[in-house]
Amino acid sequence: MKKEIKIALIEDDENLRFLVSHRLQAEGYAVTEAGDGDSAEELIMAENPDIVLLDWMLPGKQGADVCKGVRERGFTNLVIMMTAKAQDVDKIDAYSFGVSDYVTKPFNMDVLVAIIENKVKFSINNEKSEVSKFGDMEHHPNTHSLLKKGRKIELTILENRILLYFLKNINKVINRDELMMVVWGYNSDVNTRTLDMHIVRLRKKIEENPDRPQYLQTVRGVGYKFVVE
Repeated sequence: MKKEIKIALIEDDENLRFLVSHRLQAEGYAVTEAGDGDSAEELIMAENPDIVLLDWMLPGKQGADVCKGVRERGFTNLVIMMTAKAQDVDKIDAYSFGVSDYVTKPFNMDVLVAIIENKVKFSINNEKSEVSKFGDMEHHPNTHSLLKKGRKIELTILENRILLYFLKNINKVINRDELMMVVWGYNSDVNTRTLDMHIVRLRKKIEENPDRPQYLQTVRGVGYKFVVE
């Protein structure tokens, strides 16, 4: 199945682009490349790749503008931003441009491949559209948005990851450590307070009464459970 997965790699550092491209092709992906923002947007629209690996800092158009541009032109597949600044990630502009996920540089190739394999497994092979419905809401993970009674609510990258994981595990108790591993990844030193803060923010977006949540319920001493009747 993997053979049919096409990845557009947009990176201006030629050495890094060569290394990443070489590794992805060795893993069986079809790779198409661009080194600047202007040609990147045209490449993405012409090739319609399953996944775009997009550098945040590019000559010509910036990565954020490329992402915004292709989203406005109707591209709905996964866009994974490569950024050297971890602190950029949860800023509002990172997700309002329609970024699906991110990886921080310098990255370990094995980690990058694992992230992509995970995306292929969950997002591409299983559920092409991956839109989940609960109550009067629809979650569109690739564009980080929630439609509530037809109104669009933006989610941050981390809120998006959290919600996506809950929607894959409806009515199951998820402990905090598992959730932190899924959301922040391999060697995360995030504490549970940070996680709880993101949960509080997410509740404000999805619950009628965030203080008495209907969906995202706390399981005392363990973690959380996403309840859909």
